[in-house]
Amino acid sequence: MSRATPAEHVAQHGFTVHTRGRGFSEISDKVAGLVAASGVQTGIVNVFTAHTSCSLLISENADPSVRGDLERWFARAVPDGDPIFQHDAEGPDDMPSHVRAILTGVSLTIPVHGGKPQLGMWQGIYLWEHRMDPHQRKVVVTVLGH
Repeated sequence: MSRATPAEHVAQHGFTVHTRGRGFSEISDKVAGLVAASGVQTGIVNVFTAHTSCSLLISENADPSVRGDLERWFARAVPDGDPIFQHDAEGPDDMPSHVRAILTGVSLTIPVHGGKPQLGMWQGIYLWEHRMDPHQRKVVVTVLGH
């Protein structure tokens, strides 16, 4: 059994993702670079976006059809312009974008070992833009450990 040790180091950095509208932007390399720059060898990295109409997720990164399938499934599950929604101040994708973000989440926590996020072989970190128009999305990466 291992014993608990306090985090000796905390590093926090932000960056902006310029989206092209609805779809996925892979941020794995950016997150890995910030983990490496932090000097943390063992710990965790938290990735957070302070927006209500985009989300963060870990998904298959080898076959882009996986992300296309996700987008098509969400289009069926949470369609733009659904009359059930009252909140449409910014257009028919307004409330559906909020629902998508709530269902998929705005933060991730990933273990760090050897100075790298411990993603699986086919895993990538993505910011998923749920709005139809391009946006600038802020992402904060916090690395804790020793």
